[in-house]
Amino acid sequence: MSDISATEQTYEAGMGDYFALLKPRVMSLVVFTALVGLLVAPMPVHPFIGFVAILCIAVGAGASGALNRWWDADIDARMKRTAGRPIPSGRVQPGEALGIGLALSGFAIILLALATNFLAAFLLAFTIFFYAVIYSMWLKRATPQNIVIGGAAGAFPPMIGWAVATGGVSIESVLMFALIFMWTPPHFWALALFVKSDYGNAGIPMLTETHGRKATRNHILIYTLLLVPVAIGLGFTSIGGPVYTAVAVAMNAWFLKGAYDIWRRDDAASEADKHKVEIGVFKVSLYYLFAHFVALLVEAVLRLYGLGGW
Repeated sequence: MSDISATEQTYEAGMGDYFALLKPRVMSLVVFTALVGLLVAPMPVHPFIGFVAILCIAVGAGASGALNRWWDADIDARMKRTAGRPIPSGRVQPGEALGIGLALSGFAIILLALATNFLAAFLLAFTIFFYAVIYSMWLKRATPQNIVIGGAAGAFPPMIGWAVATGGVSIESVLMFALIFMWTPPHFWALALFVKSDYGNAGIPMLTETHGRKATRNHILIYTLLLVPVAIGLGFTSIGGPVYTAVAVAMNAWFLKGAYDIWRRDDAASEADKHKVEIGVFKVSLYYLFAHFVALLVEAVLRLYGLGGW
């Protein structure tokens, strides 16, 4: 009896396991960028409506994460860094994850439609569909451009926040979308360069596997070059200003320098040196996005006091 109880306890899911299904790290980025999109919009939103909207976006992001982990359980089990996740480790059953993902999706979309407007709800529904179906079920295992196209799912949240406030889409929300969309490939390819064997073991056609490290480094530099005008251009819209533009110029110079360092280094370098450069660029990419959206918030606060903008 004691042995049976011990076994059951080993595989019994806790609240932490169910929460892990929702990809809380990804959810935090989604919530932050959606909140910025809502707060920098020209139309004020009642605090309670804003809270409900951000809650719905967070729940929708969590639902996407649960559906992704349900579908990807087989490849997660083959990668060292993901084998301990709730489904491949056996703590949560696949059917549970699917049920949670579908239930949370329906709840978030319907509540957002009732609390705000149908455009915001439609964008949330499309984001969930894009991440769970187009990216997870199709692109991720079908093409080395999975990260490029799939990055759209993570780029929609500020557009949703903007739509909550304004009921529409504008050049500002499109550029916030484009900023995240263009940032995603170099961010993830820098990660892929130092976890290359993990993706290969799982059979995922990451660019590092299908085209090699040199091609990946070339792509990182190209996408970073394309990212720069998008990021700086946002500073010359109604939500930009001198503070944002200064931050954008500084961060893009830093990020571009890292992308150039990855591009120019020799494959004959030691693994330790390679990983040092790649990890460094990956960390810079994390600061990069955060800094841009914080700068947008700063500009919004300055505008309240008549100090923001050009």
